[in-house]
Amino acid sequence: MSSLVIAEHDNSSIKPSTLNTISAALACGGDVHVLVAGHQAGAAAAAAAQIAGVAKVIHADHDSLGHGLAENVAAQVLAIASAYSHILFPATVYGKNIAPRLAAKLDVAQVSDITKVLAADTFERPIYAGNAIATVQSLDATKVLTVRTTAFDPVASTGGSAAVDVVAAQAASADVHFVGSEIARNDRPELTAAKIIVSGGRALGSNEKFMEVMTPLADKLGAAMGASRAAVDAGYAPNDWQVGQTGKIVAPQLYIACGISGAIQHLAGMKDSKVIVAINKDVEAPIFSVADYGLEADLFNAVPEMVRAL
Repeated sequence: MSSLVIAEHDNSSIKPSTLNTISAALACGGDVHVLVAGHQAGAAAAAAAQIAGVAKVIHADHDSLGHGLAENVAAQVLAIASAYSHILFPATVYGKNIAPRLAAKLDVAQVSDITKVLAADTFERPIYAGNAIATVQSLDATKVLTVRTTAFDPVASTGGSAAVDVVAAQAASADVHFVGSEIARNDRPELTAAKIIVSGGRALGSNEKFMEVMTPLADKLGAAMGASRAAVDAGYAPNDWQVGQTGKIVAPQLYIACGISGAIQHLAGMKDSKVIVAINKDVEAPIFSVADYGLEADLFNAVPEMVRAL
């Protein structure tokens, strides 16, 4: 019994989400292999070979794999899938884009967003926005899993010495072509990997106020910036800052929620944070139910005071 982890990478380095996914794969038992499918991704494959717990790295290199198109990566995984009992993806945009296609091609039921491995065929996953935990047993010969990365501690990125096996790339799909991308520049830590997150809600009132109030606090703490869905929908913050059930699932060491009431969908995305600080002038706000420290105050006064104190 072996597991295959589909590495999330940028063709030069391995994304942190892969380390958490490998941790889940190790819990499934057996050897863990990692697929690095990309273009001119030799550096990423070499980095994957250094990850603790990895027995082998499979490297497929072709320009059709360079942008992580789901059709092409799924075909690459499908070509080697028969050798594995478990195929795991991080439950990120990348993994969620590919895993369902692979599961359909294999004619198996995908088990999504697992948070715990109870046995090789039995897993826990949250349902109802995290208010209940389902225990799911899969009887399929091949288990296709997406892994909630915040639920598994990452393995060490060094200490391994896996062999790198180069395989031929599968033919590119004729139905899909990469046209272009617009990459948002961000000098702050990546949201899902940040140790500190400063997050703002609809109470900030505008994009200008959001940036004016939240940016100094994030700068002082060296934090990533996040937002509630309401703030994103209102145009106060970019889409890739959204934290919650329909955004990004995070579990930093410190999460500071400013002007966020705490809708169930938002709580599902951040309630596993180690320390939660909530600032809200509504004492009845649901965010206070999960906060370790709550401050009933106007954020327009409280946040600048925090910045000055820091």
